[in-house]
Amino acid sequence: MNILMIGDVFSKSGRDVLQKELNNIVTENNIDFIVVNGENISHGKGINKNHYDFLKSLGVDVITTGNHVFKVKETLEFIEQTPDLLRPLNLNKYLPGSGTIVVKKNGLKIRVTNLLGTVYMDHANNNYEIMDELIANDDSDIHLVDFHAEASAEKKALAWNYDGKITALVGTHTHVPTADAQILPKGTAYVTDLGMTGPINSIIGANPEEVIRKEKTGLPTKFKPSENVGEINGIILQVKNKRAEKIWRVQTQ
Repeated sequence: MNILMIGDVFSKSGRDVLQKELNNIVTENNIDFIVVNGENISHGKGINKNHYDFLKSLGVDVITTGNHVFKVKETLEFIEQTPDLLRPLNLNKYLPGSGTIVVKKNGLKIRVTNLLGTVYMDHANNNYEIMDELIANDDSDIHLVDFHAEASAEKKALAWNYDGKITALVGTHTHVPTADAQILPKGTAYVTDLGMTGPINSIIGANPEEVIRKEKTGLPTKFKPSENVGEINGIILQVKNKRAEKIWRVQTQ
């Protein structure tokens, strides 16, 4: 089975490049299952219902998010009806939505879990406690984890702790693709960050001029999503006998 996991889709540029390039990637790489992080798809923060429907229309199987999942108020109202739109599992349990889902595809049970980092991020519950409980009761064939976190060491530590117990752990959030895609010793695929699917000539999605102004002056500045041409960033996993056998990066220019 070939699995495609795509990093944070940012605003219109991200949507446009997905619409243009996703089908080509799927066809050329015989993709069977698609996970996309929709954290920033709606104007740079959050995901509305129209953009959820947009991703589903492209054939995306599961949509993950992160710390901006509820930036669009509308998401609180529809997320209970869209179980394939995840919010981090280790958020407050009273929030709507689910942080993990099992999807049956090609005769296999594929679990996707969404987690939020605890370093340099808003409050979230302990990921190890959450994952230990989840894995103890899990009978899925494949388990994919999107760890939406800031600190690279936090991402790598979680992956090593569950090496051999999950199929893959991929990092999202920083919008910067990392060059460390690998298979850990016990068979878990890992990359520190998938990178951003959005405008190339930007500062993690925003117009450079506004970011520079804030950095130079310290004045409050509203960042606007760049509308420059976009690129897709992600990875492809080749899974055989329920384990990751190969991982490689996807980047369109």
